[in-house]
Amino acid sequence: MNVTYNVNLKYFASIREAIGQGGESIATQATTLKALRDELIARGGAHAEVLAHGRAVRMALNQDLCNESAVLTEGCEVAFFPPVTGG
Repeated sequence: MNVTYNVNLKYFASIREAIGQGGESIATQATTLKALRDELIARGGAHAEVLAHGRAVRMALNQDLCNESAVLTEGCEVAFFPPVTGG
């Protein structure tokens, strides 16, 4: 049985600029951050370019940095952002 989750996405810095929006709410059948990223990449265009697996992208689930195996839940917040450099 496929379960659909409503997920709130946030995009930051160069990812936000490339996609052209700071966030969106979507319905997804993805159960992990990796599956969600794959789904967004499959949209093509800017999503495919900035979220591609060869790109350095940090992800947070409900404001906690996570790896791609983190499990999504109904109403969760997922943030995508480039690595932050200091200086």
